[in-house]
Amino acid sequence: MNMPSYPTVRLTPKGDARAIRHGFPWVYANELVTDRRTRGLTAGALAVLEDANRVPLGLVTVNPASKIICRMIDRDTEAVIDTAWFAAKLTRALIHRERIYDAPFYRLVHAEADGLPGVVIDRFGDTAVIQPNAAWADALIEPLCDALVQVTGVTTVVMNASGRARSLEGLDDRMGILRGDAPTAAIPVPMNGATYMADLMGGQKTGLFFDQRPNHAFAASLSRGARVLDMFSHVGGFGLAALAGGAASVLAVDGSEPALALADQGAAAMGVSDKFTTRKGDAFDTLAALAEEGAQFDLVVCDPPAFAPNKSSLEAGLRAYERIARLAATLVADGGYLMVCSCSHAADLTRFRNASARGIGRAGRRSQVIQTGFAGPDHPLLPHLAESGYLKAVTFRL
Repeated sequence: MNMPSYPTVRLTPKGDARAIRHGFPWVYANELVTDRRTRGLTAGALAVLEDANRVPLGLVTVNPASKIICRMIDRDTEAVIDTAWFAAKLTRALIHRERIYDAPFYRLVHAEADGLPGVVIDRFGDTAVIQPNAAWADALIEPLCDALVQVTGVTTVVMNASGRARSLEGLDDRMGILRGDAPTAAIPVPMNGATYMADLMGGQKTGLFFDQRPNHAFAASLSRGARVLDMFSHVGGFGLAALAGGAASVLAVDGSEPALALADQGAAAMGVSDKFTTRKGDAFDTLAALAEEGAQFDLVVCDPPAFAPNKSSLEAGLRAYERIARLAATLVADGGYLMVCSCSHAADLTRFRNASARGIGRAGRRSQVIQTGFAGPDHPLLPHLAESGYLKAVTFRL
């Protein structure tokens, strides 16, 4: 068998070879010798990464157009990245998910943490949705797709190639069907006793957010007989879980009419439409309006989009988290609960929790933290990469 012949790229003397050896998966553009030959590599090309002394560190993918110019893909510099290689990675990922969940609805691949940098795969029964958020995954989408079908037995594979991560890689947005037929209707997803309707072709991201599953479950445990407000509800994430937990009523608020329509479908599938109400509107305006109406809830959940997606937006994002907590706290009945969530990796847990606590204090309320939650175990965290542990959920009792 002929061994592959890969080009080489090399760290500068300031490049952190020790971090790479210890498991950090990225090389930034200012850490790499970017001569004409390196700049001429095709986005997504494979190369052997060497330290400044030309000692090999492993096999990387290279994208000269990205600030993350290299992503570690295999410690073996002679690895062949083909269908069999992908199948081995996917099998390892699948074994973990099948141990945890009794139904095939989960995140199957969580990018770097599952050894496939920039690749997200969510599974919805016989359908899988791939987000190739790095150039190498775009280039090798066919062997990846072949391995996915081979390992999982899914019959439909959707590619949802869109979002900020792709633009940072210099990639365009694309949507398509790689295998099988396009889903013609929303797919019902059972989770925590609730039923969610996932629009895999027109919804946000891959159609549903699996990461909040354990936090949905905790909110449900607080919901028996409760009046619940689910802000930034999307397709009913926390609200439907609360109804499965015995909530007396749920008001779901979101800015997207199609998302709220899917939430209504989920409530109907559960037989709880009589307890479920939706309201379309801007979250900040709606919270203020509810306060003017004198509304009170036993549990309020705020799960906004990332207010601080990067370091440059951190301070503005923390102010937004503080404001949302202040507005929401006024709606919580005495002895009730406020859960606030952040998917901003730039805002670490301490700063996010402190911003939320300031907001609660500014609303004239006292609080105690009763629980801190993170993404579920189908979203593993790579210890060397803080960005892989982006989700935080903090629950206060007021």
